[in-house]
Amino acid sequence: MINMDPFIIARVIHVIAIVLWIGGVAMVTLVLLPAIKRLIEPEQRVDFFEKIEGNFAWQSRITTVLAGGSGFYMLFQTGGWQRLSVDGSGWLHLMIFTWLLFTIMLFILEPLVLHRLIKSKAKRDPEGTFSMISRLHYVLLTVSLITVGWAVAASHGFIL
Repeated sequence: MINMDPFIIARVIHVIAIVLWIGGVAMVTLVLLPAIKRLIEPEQRVDFFEKIEGNFAWQSRITTVLAGGSGFYMLFQTGGWQRLSVDGSGWLHLMIFTWLLFTIMLFILEPLVLHRLIKSKAKRDPEGTFSMISRLHYVLLTVSLITVGWAVAASHGFIL
């Protein structure tokens, strides 16, 4: 018999969304950006990256919404909101912070501010702009991996 428990379905959606979301950030940070730096002339790097990243943005937005929706559903179902105030819930705070950071970046800053700002800065300083984009992705990946690692450790009893 198939168990259609909504909580289990939410957890499956959550984990798959996180794998695709953070895996995508890792792919961009560790593979795409270094390849662009090696293969594309400095004056064309930002434009090339923006074209490719634009194709990836939809996947990031969908997986971020799925991760947030399923995560908040699970918090609601388990009374997790109360857990935010107890010792040892720092991983949960970091998880919400990471989700909020990406949500603001993907839905507000990127489409409304960053694209114009990056294009303008790239005209004046293409190498510096590409370096800034790379550093930002390394920071986002680092925060994401710390969050995932801490959450997995906490789910197995690790308390910081």
